[in-house]
Amino acid sequence: MGVENDPEKAAFLREIAEEVRDETESNSEQVAAILYRVSDIYDESEDTTPQDIYLNMRYILNVKEQGGIKRRQ
Repeated sequence: MGVENDPEKAAFLREIAEEVRDETESNSEQVAAILYRVSDIYDESEDTTPQDIYLNMRYILNVKEQGGIKRRQ
């Protein structure tokens, strides 16, 4: 889908995700998860597209907005 394999970019995004995850803000884990998922686009071992990532993250954010998986069931 036009996104090339770029291990350096994937590693950079994952490094930032780890730094963000260490923050104490409540949304930092969500931001870290999004960054990590985006990094999968540039990892040749991952079979994903930007659309897959968007749909996955939209689902996760919707579940969280509704109170989490336990509440949703």
